[in-house]
Amino acid sequence: MYNKNFTRIILMVLVIGFSGCSGFLFHKEPTYVKVNNGKFELDGKPYYFVGTNMWYGCYIGSAGITGDRERLERELDILVENGITNLRVLAASENSNIQNSVKPAIQQGPGVYNEEILDGLDYLLSEMGERDMHAVVFLNNYWEWSGGMSQYNAWANNETAFDPENPNQGWGGFMDYSATFYKNEKANELYRNYVKKLITRKNNYSGFYYSEDPAIMAWQLANEPRPGRDNDGAKNKDAFYKWIDETAQFIHSLDKNHLVTTGNEGLMGSIQSEEIYLTAHQSKNIDYITFHLWPKNWGWFDPNRIDETFSPTVTKAVDYINKHIQYARQLNKPITLEEFGMARDSAFLFENSPVTARDKYFNIIYKTMYDSAAAGAPMAGSNFWAWSGEGRGKNPDGKWRTGDPFMGDPFQEPQGYNSVFHTDISTLKIIKEYSEKMNSIGKP
Repeated sequence: MYNKNFTRIILMVLVIGFSGCSGFLFHKEPTYVKVNNGKFELDGKPYYFVGTNMWYGCYIGSAGITGDRERLERELDILVENGITNLRVLAASENSNIQNSVKPAIQQGPGVYNEEILDGLDYLLSEMGERDMHAVVFLNNYWEWSGGMSQYNAWANNETAFDPENPNQGWGGFMDYSATFYKNEKANELYRNYVKKLITRKNNYSGFYYSEDPAIMAWQLANEPRPGRDNDGAKNKDAFYKWIDETAQFIHSLDKNHLVTTGNEGLMGSIQSEEIYLTAHQSKNIDYITFHLWPKNWGWFDPNRIDETFSPTVTKAVDYINKHIQYARQLNKPITLEEFGMARDSAFLFENSPVTARDKYFNIIYKTMYDSAAAGAPMAGSNFWAWSGEGRGKNPDGKWRTGDPFMGDPFQEPQGYNSVFHTDISTLKIIKEYSEKMNSIGKP
């Protein structure tokens, strides 16, 4: 049985010990996830994981109006009970005119921070640390829903950000505008100021500086950074490579303990070019590589036509996984599938609606990853999208409205569409089974 108060006392004692308190008898240095010959290690042992995306963790970790710390603690306990010990979380959001961007934002304006939400991130990481969980922390966003690159461009250029929901701008215009970030020196200066602020921050609860916090596994440059849209992004590839390499180097200069990766989707996030994906990730400052898998978004799967589309979806998904494992071999770096998901049957949004296709899909995806990892491939872990836990959509139209619970589906998406609820027992059974299998790899 997890005893929070006892664990918190032990953690506080250890933190005192780390600070060099004389006479401390059980001094133990924190340990971090590292890369050794293309594999993850933690404390000298193989590290494999089954995780999830919980982008909103810092919001419900806040003591402010977005917060629900009791829910957060319950959610983390449920996750651990089901073998989910790695969370991919948002640590940056920028206040924006973009219609579907998250509000309130962490950064209200350049250098103006919402301390309540940052304190919520402190609380999230502290609670994760108490449970031996690890966080992959993304620091920016190519897409609109947290402000991201588009908003940094707007701040730097003293203009209004492109909004993909504006019919005069649309998704093509938005993607082009977002990709100009890589060359925008002023925008990157603002971004780096925030990155430095965060990495050098001291956690109000654990006492760790973020650069020394063992609950953090990795810093991620952004959520799904792309060179641009498929038919036009090649012109940005050199700026894209340069930005990845130099930004990762900058983060490593501030933090010698944690890994750095991109957050890229793989081929689909690299204008479907192997050359661009491999070149972007060969930088010595990128410690491991990532990819995402979205059959519905890519036109493979239709939850209203499961009988017709499921089988070809599985074939394409397994092929996509195997291709990226081969890329990881070429680069001799671990790889993680850090976003994958599937809608409930018939695209229903609410709990107790069937998840037949999702369960079959998750089982196949997890088995493919496990079989590869167990055979020695550099497939290291995964984070399904997304954990909603106790969160439930409140509106028949699926839209999020102020005051609604935070869920795994960001505000621009139907609430519940890709959500795994804490009542999805059949799905959680599959996840737990493969967590145990992944954690057994390399163990006696």
